[in-house]
Amino acid sequence: MAENPAVSDALGQEYTMDERRSVVILFSGDSGDGMQLTGDQFTNTSAVLGNDVSTFPDFPAEIRAPAGTIPGLSGFQVNFSSDDLYTAGDSPQVLVAMNPAALKANLSELDSGGIIIVNTDAFTKNNLRKAGYDSSPLDEENAFSGYELLKVPLTTLTRNALEDIDSLSTQARDKCKNAFALGLVYWMFSRPLGTTIRFYETKFARMPDVVEANTRALKAGFNYGNTIEAFSGRISVPSRSVVKPGIYRRITGNEAVVYGLVTAAQKAGLPLFFGSYPITPASQILEGLSALKNFNVRTFQAEDEIAAMCSIIGASFAGSLSATASSGPGIALKSEASNLALVMELPMVIINVQRGGPSTGLPTKTEQSDLLEVMYGRHGESPIPIVAPATPGECFAYTIEACRIAVRHMTPVFLLTDGYIANSSEPWEIPEVGKIEAIEALHRTDPEGYQPYMREVETLARPWVVPGTAGMEHRLGGLGKQDVTGNVSYDPEDHEHIVKTRAKKVAHIANFIPPLRVEGPDEGDLLVLGWGGTYGAIREAVTRSQAKGYDVARGHLRYLNPFPSNISEVLSRYKRVLIPELNMGQLSLLIQANFVVEVEKLNKVQGRPFQIREIMEKIEELLN
Repeated sequence: MAENPAVSDALGQEYTMDERRSVVILFSGDSGDGMQLTGDQFTNTSAVLGNDVSTFPDFPAEIRAPAGTIPGLSGFQVNFSSDDLYTAGDSPQVLVAMNPAALKANLSELDSGGIIIVNTDAFTKNNLRKAGYDSSPLDEENAFSGYELLKVPLTTLTRNALEDIDSLSTQARDKCKNAFALGLVYWMFSRPLGTTIRFYETKFARMPDVVEANTRALKAGFNYGNTIEAFSGRISVPSRSVVKPGIYRRITGNEAVVYGLVTAAQKAGLPLFFGSYPITPASQILEGLSALKNFNVRTFQAEDEIAAMCSIIGASFAGSLSATASSGPGIALKSEASNLALVMELPMVIINVQRGGPSTGLPTKTEQSDLLEVMYGRHGESPIPIVAPATPGECFAYTIEACRIAVRHMTPVFLLTDGYIANSSEPWEIPEVGKIEAIEALHRTDPEGYQPYMREVETLARPWVVPGTAGMEHRLGGLGKQDVTGNVSYDPEDHEHIVKTRAKKVAHIANFIPPLRVEGPDEGDLLVLGWGGTYGAIREAVTRSQAKGYDVARGHLRYLNPFPSNISEVLSRYKRVLIPELNMGQLSLLIQANFVVEVEKLNKVQGRPFQIREIMEKIEELLN
């Protein structure tokens, strides 16, 4: 942190400008307080200014939790920096608390010396009671010692700014208090208002009074920061000094999956069929694809998960690139039909946006809950390839990769994301589509020597034939099959042969995927091995531990079935392997079952991502 001399603002007032490399802000309030929109706008503005950004939206898991209660809170944490970021930050330096519940739930996480902005209008007797306060903490002496507290009557100030907009009710005007708070934060961090104003003009284009109200509230919040002397100074986070040239946008994991599916279909020269039953947190994929029908995309909203899965089997049989998306409970319902897809050896992608489980569990919270489910959660011997991106941006490339594997090897493929990377966002360089490798998707049309289950030598894939192709009439089903012909067969030796063949086909995919890369020493005391959305926290923890002199390396698995071909050799080079997971040790179980290696586990099942310090503490415990 570097402190610059005093500077003058637009009103001629002097402030010290405190320059920092990064800042973490948490916006927290009731679900109706617009915290997600507020956080999104701060993120967009910071990205436009050239900061790297990483976000963590946090939604209430409870159904219709009462307003003003801790279970009903909605939060949006954004980390913006002059350096590259890989997490949304361990703890905020700035907390914007729209009510007492937001203050109570998040105060303990705030960094020492942090800034607190509270909406004093919300500190009513009823709200204090619902938050578990006997009296207002704002009235207690020394309650916030060590913090910089700014008490702002956000509701009152917003009403005053909008009092002459007669077309809006008092309730509608009060909804603009998030814009006032955002304007104040923009002033604090020297952020321009233009990006957000343009957003209001677009989003509420048909409601000019709403545009006017939000814009006026935003400016009022900014000017409020200018006119009060509540802060010791303003904070500056410069843009990154080195940014790879390109066109960038902010993207979430779910959005990246959408664009990945469309791109894969275009690269394969196939129509895209997406059949899905809406389920949190995967619903956005269906919503996103439904707006892209001009790219030869057909979406189908099914009445249940089984229908959704069966619909993509039919679409794949008919020659389309097909996909579905769900979460753990939906994947469980799809399991019978996914077994049918496996036996029929049809290409499709099954996207599992993992959430806290089991049962309906925690629909809006993150967890790596379903690795064992997608690995083994079907009847009989039924291996299906599994691909797992590590970041929101990676969801694009690995969605394409999942489609490529499905088509090349004629198999269903699971794409495992999770609530963290699905809803979080980061700057993403828009790739040049022309540089993305084509997906070779050939529908066989030559009937000479055709059999439904004849196989390619290298991939063991059977041919993909569109039903009705002359001379290649065939049928598929779920009963036991004779190899090559596909005829119904109860022959025991044939059953064993084709079961082993399907397993061998999946195992052979290891010949087509990259080896596991290790960052850090090639051998040594400790390897930290991760998968999925834990990537950022593991990367930062290992990097910081290495800087402190610890002999530690890291590897990250993006292919979970089959594992990369060199994984056994990599594991053998380290005395210990630490696997941090947001579950009770699912990857640890698979590693111990398949390789002779000592595994140390670090498990967290709280519906929240790892903090960097949690992994660092475990590394230091193992190496001291």
